[in-house]
Amino acid sequence: MQWIIFMLLLFISSMEMLTQNRWKKQASAGLLENCTGCVLCSEDNGCITCHHRLFLLIWRDGIRQYGMCVHTCPPGYFGVRGLEVNRCTKCRSPSCESCFSRDFCMKCKDKFYLYKGQCFRQCPPGTAAQPGTRECQETCEPGPWSEWSACTHESRTCGCRWGVETRVREVPEAAREEGTACPALLETRRCRMKKHCPGGER
Repeated sequence: MQWIIFMLLLFISSMEMLTQNRWKKQASAGLLENCTGCVLCSEDNGCITCHHRLFLLIWRDGIRQYGMCVHTCPPGYFGVRGLEVNRCTKCRSPSCESCFSRDFCMKCKDKFYLYKGQCFRQCPPGTAAQPGTRECQETCEPGPWSEWSACTHESRTCGCRWGVETRVREVPEAAREEGTACPALLETRRCRMKKHCPGGER
């Protein structure tokens, strides 16, 4: 009786080892479709852990979850390196094409504009859309114009028929620091000068 029990246990143990070895061989040989670059792989769910240089990308199809090891994360994801596993994490905004962190976008999808890490259909008030970069740039609102300067020609205020007078306006410090595109800050116009200088001034 003991001999039969011993043989039965030996048979069960051999079958378990055979099944385990067959699965390991398949995973290491890369025979499973989703197991390229995997350290540990499931036939149903793909990669579970990746080699240390790769990122684990997980996506869902209905209620099922799949894993894949990739060199770079696809659009809409960013890579996060960890001690045990590197992961591709999805950007929070669906309108974001690439992000630096979960909440900070670096490039928006078509028909969206980027402003301070967020994507907008239309640029917020006080900003203007830049079609080339698809970014919103803050508009510059300079201060009031100064009074027109004296009419001069080659630094003289008389002795010539026509001269030029100028006026300027200042830009707020914040706009200067952010490098925003400002409208004209200097204007000039033609002016009539005194033809003769008093007292023979040259």
